[in-house]
Amino acid sequence: MRRGVSIWAAASFAAVTVTALAVGGLPAAAQTTVADGDQPMIERGKLAYAHSCSHCHGPNMINAGTVTPDLRTFPDDKTRFVGTVKDGKNNKMPPWRETLSDNDIDDLWAYVSSRRKK
Repeated sequence: MRRGVSIWAAASFAAVTVTALAVGGLPAAAQTTVADGDQPMIERGKLAYAHSCSHCHGPNMINAGTVTPDLRTFPDDKTRFVGTVKDGKNNKMPPWRETLSDNDIDDLWAYVSSRRKK
């Protein structure tokens, strides 16, 4: 039982830390956009991003020195985003169709859209 509690505590701490880093790292303009959006979807998208995307795209949607694009500049094109996430891109980004649900991808879109550079 004690081990289960520590794993749960560690997982909770990790989720809070990732969320705090993501919110703390937002520029003021992006923070305003987040407040104006669908906050529950954005929060779920932030967690999904941290779990599934940040290792390649970076914790702040930019990962210098890699072939991944700055997601803050991704066009306002949800259809393109969903297709890229589901099917992958140029044999560099793997397809996530079997891993992420449509709801997960919608949440990711809400998060990525909330961080878009204006």
